[in-house]
Amino acid sequence: MTYTLRWPDASQTAAYSPSLVIQDYFQPGQSYALDEFLSRLREATDIANERVRAKFGFACSRAGDQLRSLEALAARFSSLPGARVEVLGFGPAD
Repeated sequence: MTYTLRWPDASQTAAYSPSLVIQDYFQPGQSYALDEFLSRLREATDIANERVRAKFGFACSRAGDQLRSLEALAARFSSLPGARVEVLGFGPAD
């Protein structure tokens, strides 16, 4: 599934999760403090990877790559006081 994020500079990113578990961690229209966003994202990605591993015998490399990419984007805003990430919505996988 895909989901769209809005960063503190108003830029947007389409992201990917191999599992619907991401919807358990984020709500559309809700914004999250940067540290909270990253914590939730890491936990959701770990669970998603374990689900993929249980089903296919290996973790989803795309999910790991996506996590690293989002962590790098988030790092751009780490010195910005009160930085928040908004989850705009969810959609089907591309």
